[in-house]
Amino acid sequence: MSLTPIEEKMWDSDRAKDSDRNTAADVEGKYESGEQRILTEINREKLPSFVESLKKPGYMELQPFFQRRRRWDKTMQSRLIESFLINIPVPPILLYEKDYNAYEVMDGQQRITAIREFYENKLTLTGLELWPELNGLTYTTLPPKIRAGIDRRSISSIVIITESAPTPEAALFLKQKTFERLNTGGVSLSQQEVRNCLYHGKFNSLLLELSRYPIFVEAWGFPREYPNLKTPKKAYQKMEDVELILRFFALRNVENFRGGLRDFMDSYMRKSLKFSEEDIRVLKEIFINSINVAHGIYGEHLFKPFDPKSGTWKTRRYKDYYDAVMVGVSRHLSEAELLLSRKEKAIAKTKELFEKPESRLLTGSGKTKGDIQERIRLFDEMLSEVIGE
Repeated sequence: MSLTPIEEKMWDSDRAKDSDRNTAADVEGKYESGEQRILTEINREKLPSFVESLKKPGYMELQPFFQRRRRWDKTMQSRLIESFLINIPVPPILLYEKDYNAYEVMDGQQRITAIREFYENKLTLTGLELWPELNGLTYTTLPPKIRAGIDRRSISSIVIITESAPTPEAALFLKQKTFERLNTGGVSLSQQEVRNCLYHGKFNSLLLELSRYPIFVEAWGFPREYPNLKTPKKAYQKMEDVELILRFFALRNVENFRGGLRDFMDSYMRKSLKFSEEDIRVLKEIFINSINVAHGIYGEHLFKPFDPKSGTWKTRRYKDYYDAVMVGVSRHLSEAELLLSRKEKAIAKTKELFEKPESRLLTGSGKTKGDIQERIRLFDEMLSEVIGE
């Protein structure tokens, strides 16, 4: 299998770490030096002043709309405003100070968006439980005393300050761990949403772009564009489509698999921040060519396992089978034309594969490193047989 030059080298540091051993003195010295200890400050600001601050150029970076999918509907936004009105404690937002007086939003984007849209009269209150009399009103149409009461409320923020980490790599690691371990309320984020916020760069943009690739979208039933969807599927909101793309790229490096699949994908995303434009171009080409070839062979049955008992293809797609198909095909892209010309043989061999007991690994039986490597090997060897005949 052909990896990009950066992929061939990016696991070297992980292999070196395997030989590291720490003494008790090393551990105590690490603690005393304050290494990997987070420095924070807590701020509190009145809502009108907070909204004004958001207008300052470069003051606070919320992820662009296309990079973070909306999770709160108008009712959830309205109930946040109702919480302020009746003085229910609202969890603080979590910020990272990327520069002095310039912040990234790590957690709280939904709350910030709701507050800003309310004060910009873009939010019409709806679904209020304790103050249903206010449904249908905006900020400026609220009774003056109600409006003044909300204006007296404050939003708190926890700020991780720049001195917390000596290097950009250390800062990224601390942000990830803080993001994962502090649940500040609202709708809990999926792991891919966490990655999307922490590792936004060339590779993350590629994942978002490829998640809208027509064959992929059609195969998994995801929407191509968010605004066209009135009631988005939870899987799309949680960026499961983007995570599927990441799974493919990470598992192409399955020989370097460490920890669980989630940790391995986290590691790949961290390392992806060093990818060059050329690396991104090559990776994009590999994904597109792989899914095109797979679709050329299986068509409407793409990523659907074969059921020998019924003699038909299953109606739903399986992530584990997707992994095997995509990684397996990517290892034989140099023989893509031959595979496509032997499409019928490939289908016949696939059906034979699913008659074997070990084929259970292709539909999710087993989650260990060995299981994942084995399911990819099974499909890879099946394709080799097709090519070798």
